[in-house]
Order: sequence, then C-alpha cells, then structure tokens
Amino acid sequence: MPKPFRFTASMPGLGGRTPAQWREQIRRVEELGFSSVAISDHFTDGWAMDPIVAMTVAAEATSRLKVLALVFCNDFRHPVLLHKSMANLAVFSGGRVEVGLGAGWKQSEHEAAGLTFDPPAVRVERLAESIDVISGLFGPEPLSYAGKHYRITELHGLPKPAHRPPILVGGGGRKVLELAGRSADIVGINPRLTAGGGLAAAMADMTAERIAAKVAWARAAAPDPERLEFQMTMLDVRVTVGGETHGSTSSQAAAATPEELAASPAVLHGPVDACVDKLVEVRERFGISYFHLGGNLAAAAPIVAKLG
Repeated sequence: MPKPFRFTASMPGLGGRTPAQWREQIRRVEELGFSSVAISDHFTDGWAMDPIVAMTVAAEATSRLKVLALVFCNDFRHPVLLHKSMANLAVFSGGRVEVGLGAGWKQSEHEAAGLTFDPPAVRVERLAESIDVISGLFGPEPLSYAGKHYRITELHGLPKPAHRPPILVGGGGRKVLELAGRSADIVGINPRLTAGGGLAAAMADMTAERIAAKVAWARAAAPDPERLEFQMTMLDVRVTVGGETHGSTSSQAAAATPEELAASPAVLHGPVDACVDKLVEVRERFGISYFHLGGNLAAAAPIVAKLG
C-alpha cells in the first residue's frame, strides 16, 4: 500500500516581518493542513535564520505542526551537540521533530567559515558516522563509538524523548542515497549538487529516469525497503487557482530550460486538479509521498486540501 501523502512548506524568512507576523505565518501553515514546516541550513548569501532557533520558535507557536531542517549540513555541527538540541526540542514539542541531515555541498559556505571542504566521499563517510552517533545517543544505553571522524566515550544521550525523532537523510548521489536507505527513516530525493556550479545542472538530474534510479539505490540498500518514506521537493511550482497563477521557483530550477522543466517529475505546473493528478502519479510510479511544495501558500494550499 502506498504511504499517505504528507506535505511540508518553507518557513518564511525574517525580512520584512515582525516576530509576531512570522509566528502568525507559521500558524497559517498548520491551519492549512501541512504535516511540517521546513528550513534550510545556510549562513552566506544573505541567509539570516538559524535552523535550530527557528524550529524551536515554530514548534512553540503551533500545537500539531512538525518542524524539520531540510537539511542540517553535517559539517556545521558536532553530532553530540545536534543530538542534544534535537532531543530537547523533541521533549519540549511533544515529539514534533524530524531530523534532516546531509553531507553539505556548498563549498563557498565552508570557505567563508574557515571549514575544510573535503571530497564528497569523505563528507559522506563523516555523515554516516554522525548518523550512527545521533541514533546511538537516542538509544537507552550510554554510547561509546570509535570512528574515523568521531569518538564518543560512555556518553548518555539526554534527555530521552518518548520516541526517537525520525531521521531524514537527503542527497542526490548514489553513496549518500544508499546511506539513507541503510540508516534513515525518510529518504530525501534531491538533485546531485556539486561544488562546481551544481545549481545549473540540477534539473538535468531530476528526470524521471534519474529519480527512479535514486529511489532504487536507497531501496536496494535498505534492510526493510517498505518501511522507508520518500521525500522530494517540487523545484518549480506554478499552480493556477481561480484563473490566477501562484508559484515559487527554487534556486535549483532558476536556470532550467522549459524542456527540462517539462520533463521533470519535480515540477508542478497547471490547474489544481492537474497538479493533484501529477502528485498521485509520482507516488504511484516512484513511491514518493512526502512533498515540499515551496514557500507560496496560495499555490500549495489547494493541493494540500485535496491530498493532505
């Protein structure tokens, strides 16, 4: 049986809003029936928001909505510290946390902060260890761990939420998606972004054939493929509601050609019913049921109302 549809929306930015207006926008996301609200993890190019702080404020402003980072860059935080933040937030929110993790791809951010930007294989290896550490700290016993990148000695991960938050691992390459299949609860299907201008080539990596391959890599690596939930961001959304078109375009789709957009399952264009039909088709064909519909609520809300 296919998994139920779930939807996430972008957290609003800080620019041009008071804190009260920001909280009201988050409450609006909850009222519209979204499962979660998501935030990216950046600190250059004008990005102002800290994901952990924003997730905490969003959880406090709502009563049902889950909060999610899409995704934490593993190199920015030691896994012991990230576990501590997520464990606290899971307790204080009543379990409304999903922990999204990725290996990082934006070299300019590492350079701006003086962080070493290792080759992809090393970053994925470090991410794998981080997942082990975070998962282990959510376990009942003190954790000892001896890896290449992290060493933990008899550390008891506290506090203990009633349930371990689901772990989402997102990526676009085979190694990270196989890692996600082995160790995550939710697999994020993304374009493969490289340090050398990956944004320009993002849509070419999100054709139906490429998405099918990405899902297959994760499923083949999973001990129990049926337990996996698959998540994907719709990179270009233009929904016609009542004769007016609303939408949002991610940076990963900004340079795409019309032909690339038309060929991608990660693009949502047209009337509400046509967009609904496409999401149903994507779920049936690829098993993807958890969708990020961008930051334009006017575009996303009618779809969530029909499928959420």
